[in-house]
Amino acid sequence: MADSFQILIADDHPLVRGALKQALSSELENVTLYEAGSLSEAIEQIEAHGGDIDLVLLDLHMPGMNGFTGLFTLRASYPDIPVSIVSASQELPVVRRSIEYGASAFVPKSAPVDQIGTAIRTVLNGDMWMPDWARDAIENGPADDEATGLAEKIGQLTPQQLRVLNMLTEGKLNKQIAYELDVTEATVKAHVSAILRKLSVHSRTQAVIMARELQLQEPAIDA
Repeated sequence: MADSFQILIADDHPLVRGALKQALSSELENVTLYEAGSLSEAIEQIEAHGGDIDLVLLDLHMPGMNGFTGLFTLRASYPDIPVSIVSASQELPVVRRSIEYGASAFVPKSAPVDQIGTAIRTVLNGDMWMPDWARDAIENGPADDEATGLAEKIGQLTPQQLRVLNMLTEGKLNKQIAYELDVTEATVKAHVSAILRKLSVHSRTQAVIMARELQLQEPAIDA
């Protein structure tokens, strides 16, 4: 394990970020901590540090996440940076899909400080971590073939295609997407065609229906 670490805490609640900073500072030596309150701020922080981030602690419910889409976006944009979900949820489907969709760990916000430290050290060592109850249920329960299939298809999309898909789910037209991404409508159409091909669907509507499977169905548990 390296002598020092740079960790980004991405959560829209300042109190949660403060608690995680205190926990990590007490559990890890030579750690530098950065903060972000939205997905866009998290990406800005990663870019500002040249991608030299050892770990991102990610809240599923902060602005810009749009369910699991934000997790896919980070994993596609920065495949070498591990992402650990830190969530108030303890719903098994949320844990299972977080791992299936590329997270290296799932850490409940209610976990004791020493357990949070163990989880983070495990990920920094290149391994995966989740609570014992979740690991037992996932390893001994039936496979989630739907999540696996969706992960394989969504995982083929580039970061820009993920942004376009996200905007499609919001009901935006090609013209609006082009304006927000500062590209031409022809570029947007090309992205949409690639999205349909990679998702093995034939219409924007079908793509949106598939993308909505990435939404979190439970109420705003991290509020």
